[in-house]
Amino acid sequence: MLTKKGKYGLKAMVHLAGRPPGEATLVTDIAVSNDIPKKFLDTILGELRNAGFVNSKKGKGGGYTLARPAHEIRVGHIVRVLDGPLAPIQCASKTSYRRCDDCTDERRCSVRLIMLEARDAIATILDNRTLAEMRALGAGEDAQLMYYI
Repeated sequence: MLTKKGKYGLKAMVHLAGRPPGEATLVTDIAVSNDIPKKFLDTILGELRNAGFVNSKKGKGGGYTLARPAHEIRVGHIVRVLDGPLAPIQCASKTSYRRCDDCTDERRCSVRLIMLEARDAIATILDNRTLAEMRALGAGEDAQLMYYI
């Protein structure tokens, strides 16, 4: 399950994807607009900065910007940075694999096999969708509402 850290990080990234390229956004503005606790968001944005997803600038005109265009950032990469592997259990993980202590035959373990399918399904979606596409999903709803008003 996606943690609040992961959810808030995705919301912040979508927010930044909606800003003009290179225009810095204050963490307070992101927090207020997305109902995210500012102190928690500071930590999340620090992790995203360390991972190379955002840039930060201090002082007047400072704030956060995307480090790369939104169409170059994969949603799955953001989730992994903030929440770790996509697999529901470690023996199904491609990046953090660890055999279960209680497993006698990993090749025939029905729990592992179904969790491998779940991990692959999640990765297929998250690794093939960009931040720009994610933002467009939400913007599409607003555009439809605006059309009918």
